Amino acid sequence: MEAPKNIEHQIGGIQNDTLRFGLNSVKSNLVGAHPVESAHQSTKKMQEEMDRRILANTYGSAFPMRMDFERQMLSRFQRPTGAIPSSMLGLESLTGDLDSFGFEDYMNDPRESETVRPLDAHHAMEVRLGLSKGPVAPSFY
Repeated sequence: MEAPKNIEHQIGGIQNDTLRFGLNSVKSNLVGAHPVESAHQSTKKMQEEMDRRILANTYGSAFPMRMDFERQMLSRFQRPTGAIPSSMLGLESLTGDLDSFGFEDYMNDPRESETVRPLDAHHAMEVRLGLSKGPVAPSFY
């Protein structure tokens, strides 16, 4: 009998690719989000459910389903990766996020960092089309 000519080199799948995804820690896998962040997320989810019920009672059950369909379409629409990032303006206008101005809008933008790497458009498109594995681009040096 002949020995196999290739040896499987991905132990545990894609999650163990340290060069692309960084080091994993036990703490990050066990500990959840900060309590204030989880409370904010649950409050936001409850508010969205209440808004859906109000819309269903006011306009009928088809209106929230149509809004969900539009949300799904607009969440998939993105610019090709490159110098200009996708702003998701249509999704923000549908969800009403254009009216809110949070700290994430003006603080800690990773593109303004001194250590940010420029995006490799070819690798990013390969990842989007499923031809390559890993994140679109390593963000920092």
